[in-house]
Amino acid sequence: MAAEFRWIRSSYSGSTGSNCLECASDGTTVWVRDSKDAGTRLAVPLVSWLAFLATLV
Repeated sequence: MAAEFRWIRSSYSGSTGSNCLECASDGTTVWVRDSKDAGTRLAVPLVSWLAFLATLV
């Protein structure tokens, strides 16, 4: 991942700053990380991420 992204914090994250999930995208991949461990990231193909989100509604 060459460029740094604009990370978006989940609206379900606690107000104390713990248990925070953050996501970013480069248009083809969605990156997911724990805000307490910003160096570890999970890469998910955008198509798979969209399919996952479709199961939540």
